[in-house]
Amino acid sequence: MNATPEKTIPKDIPMPTVVITGHTNADFDCLAAIVAAGKLYPDATLIFPGSQEKNLRHFFIQSATYLYNFKNFKDIDTSRTTTLVMVDTRQKNRVPHVAPLFDKPDLVIHCYDHHPDSDDDVVPTVSLVKPWGSTAGILVKEIRDRGLTVTPDEATIMGLGIYEDTGSFTFNSTTEHDLAAAAWLRASGMDVNVIADLMTRELSSEQITIMSGLIESAATHDINGVEVVVAEAYCERYVGDFALLVHKFLDMENIRVLFALGMMNDRVHLVARSRSPDVDVGRICASLGGGGHAYAASAAIKNKTMTQVKEELFALLYSQINPQIRIRQLMSRPAISVAENERIAQAAEIMTRYGLKALPVVRPGTKTCVGVLEHDIMDKAVKHGLGEFAVDEYMIRDPATVSPDTDLYPLMEIILGKRQRLAPVVENGELVGVVTRTDLVNTLVQEPARIPESLLPERKRERNIASLLRERLPKEIFTLLTDIGELGRDRGLAVYVVGGFVRDLLLHQPNFDVDLVVEGDGIAFAEAMAKAFHGRAKSHPKFKTAVVVLSDGKRIDVATARLEYYEYPAALPTVELSSIKMDLYRRDFTINALAVHLNPERFGELADFFGAQRDIKDRVVRVLHSLSFVEDPTRILRAIRFSERYGFRIGAQTERLIKNALQHNFFHKLSGARLFHEISLILGEENPLSCLRRMQQYKLLSAIHPLLALDTAKETLLTATDNVIKWYRLLYMEQAPRIWLVFFLGLCSGLDDEQFATIANRLGFTKKMLAELGSLRHAVRKTAHRLYNWEYLKLPVSELYFLLNGLSLEGLLYLMARNPKESIQKHISLYLTKLCDTQIEITGEDLQIMGVEPGPRYGRILRAVTAAAVDGVAVSRERQLELAGRLARGEISDEPPVWDAPEA
Repeated sequence: MNATPEKTIPKDIPMPTVVITGHTNADFDCLAAIVAAGKLYPDATLIFPGSQEKNLRHFFIQSATYLYNFKNFKDIDTSRTTTLVMVDTRQKNRVPHVAPLFDKPDLVIHCYDHHPDSDDDVVPTVSLVKPWGSTAGILVKEIRDRGLTVTPDEATIMGLGIYEDTGSFTFNSTTEHDLAAAAWLRASGMDVNVIADLMTRELSSEQITIMSGLIESAATHDINGVEVVVAEAYCERYVGDFALLVHKFLDMENIRVLFALGMMNDRVHLVARSRSPDVDVGRICASLGGGGHAYAASAAIKNKTMTQVKEELFALLYSQINPQIRIRQLMSRPAISVAENERIAQAAEIMTRYGLKALPVVRPGTKTCVGVLEHDIMDKAVKHGLGEFAVDEYMIRDPATVSPDTDLYPLMEIILGKRQRLAPVVENGELVGVVTRTDLVNTLVQEPARIPESLLPERKRERNIASLLRERLPKEIFTLLTDIGELGRDRGLAVYVVGGFVRDLLLHQPNFDVDLVVEGDGIAFAEAMAKAFHGRAKSHPKFKTAVVVLSDGKRIDVATARLEYYEYPAALPTVELSSIKMDLYRRDFTINALAVHLNPERFGELADFFGAQRDIKDRVVRVLHSLSFVEDPTRILRAIRFSERYGFRIGAQTERLIKNALQHNFFHKLSGARLFHEISLILGEENPLSCLRRMQQYKLLSAIHPLLALDTAKETLLTATDNVIKWYRLLYMEQAPRIWLVFFLGLCSGLDDEQFATIANRLGFTKKMLAELGSLRHAVRKTAHRLYNWEYLKLPVSELYFLLNGLSLEGLLYLMARNPKESIQKHISLYLTKLCDTQIEITGEDLQIMGVEPGPRYGRILRAVTAAAVDGVAVSRERQLELAGRLARGEISDEPPVWDAPEA
């Protein structure tokens, strides 16, 4: 073990504000070490990290709480904490309960530990790390060397830690130092009866059931010449003292290497013990997200089935216990490569000449590997006329590599897990060979037991989310999906719900827009749906799609599983029949390449071929292949829309491909209608302003048209627009505005009519749309001018009503945003919240009864009555009838006032 170099702790330094803690799911050694460290730091605050083991929990509650200064982290003043003491661990991720302390730039860290080094270890100021059987033993020696004393209760707690982690001195990890520490504690009053009672507590009925499961399932496996026992047990809820049960089982059966798996609640608990120098269980458990040392370790694994964990465990065992296969035995050398500045056409020639499916890419004049170029991407690039482009434009950057002495497991992760077709072999920074997918498959055919289930792409579809569908969907939607699945079964077709519906289900986002994919004739299935559910179907034979409109008006899109290919960049796709996997591959991003089987025999089975669940968990937007934006540049807009909607980041490779597509100006080939469709979707998002800012960062607005680029004035107006929209949403008004239109007006602010017509032409506006938006822009400008005049002349509120009544809701909200004057905004707010719903209680029939001749006078009289109602003069029907009568008889003029000055 390469422990951190020791630094002796000075004995006479003044102690700062100190916090002492250990790892989560603490065992007795962790508790003992915290108590022991408290002797070295007498004014420290002790933080107990919590434990799932019943023995430890009961003992702690009954004894330690009353004896020592334990506190909850939330109860301490972190601003005064200058020193963190970590015991029985050095891993930052194992002390999440004190995570805020690591944000302190001046934090001093002291560590006491007996575990091997790991990549997540903190860098301490003071470190005392020894490969002994227990951390408690290390601290007891320090206490003894300083001439300190301990009480019998303290000695018992510290002894309990030593006994547990050394297996009562039976583990191979036990050293003479642990025995010496226990001897000193015994002399200090350690109560061995208490320790014996805690270590040999009678088993509960649940624990006996678990023990029986371990005994019955135990199987011995010969792993590269070493006997390893693997046992498993199941329980619906967590059963305490699982590690104690494993230890008892180990002793009962006289097992040298044991891996015990317990499926409890939502996770698999793994406890591993080894009495063989050939098996480092700490290293194996660390690969599964846990930790420990060479002879005792554990892990708690979430979101995986027992089968998945077992398969991954066996892959680790084969690769780490006397591994017999190394990469140098498989690799091809020398490696055929291409320089990153060479043309794609030249790479294509090399691949064709040697029959290669991928090539490592090197820095010119060196053997430094900087990428991998795959044949499929290269072939598409050539077909798109990109053969003269440099290889580095479309290669996979920073590929995963292996060294000649690497074993099979990392290679399987690269080729099977990450789907990288070729693994470059690098030694001393230089490319020395390659291992291809074919090389690996040929090896695994002979030894299939080495393949972990988690790395088999086809197996990734096995997760079933039927319960998730039932829990998170309205009953009528869930019933509809089950009915659709049954219809698919009856017609012998596999039916899936796909795309955003599945993505948002996993993200806990409401989305009930059902899109179906059918492996078969989608149009025929849509027609059968329409008949079965009393709806109607409209088909699109060119794209092999249909829309079913149900009797309640709900629309369902139905597509034939298809493969799309593009004849040239930015072209509309040509469609061919295919399978669900290829249909998902044509999607824009991995997070949208999900499908759920609806047929009854497989209902709820999730199809995830491209790592969508991983990307959702990692909160990243990632394209499926490197020519994605070449084939359809509108995907760039969708990448921004999804990343801003969900708070995801755009993956590094995807971001580079965005910049590449913009650099080569693929946008100019897009039709205006397709561009405007995506822009309107972005402007209709919950946070369109953040999308526009991201577009500006990529210079995407300028790529669409230079007139759309943001400047300071335009961004200020769009910020005001965003605030106005948020304000209006809080009113919960019945009428909903077209949000995209309000923001589009802001995006086009500052443009004259000719410039606006240029933008409209670029975005493919119809004549009707151009006329509507042009008219709205003029109406907003005119209303703004008249609104200032109304305020200046201090006219009645009724004139404000008539002034604003002719403007659409979108125009009003934009008018409010573009006029920062507070009084103007208050006037528009008054209209929207109170005046706009004003309705008078008389009609033209009342005027007819009064003898008014039909004609323009009707409108003038009703306008005058409306003005009186708005101004509060004639609110009731009686007063309105009285006023209308006086107007009809000519006692009052019904001519509207002329007050508006000519427009400047």
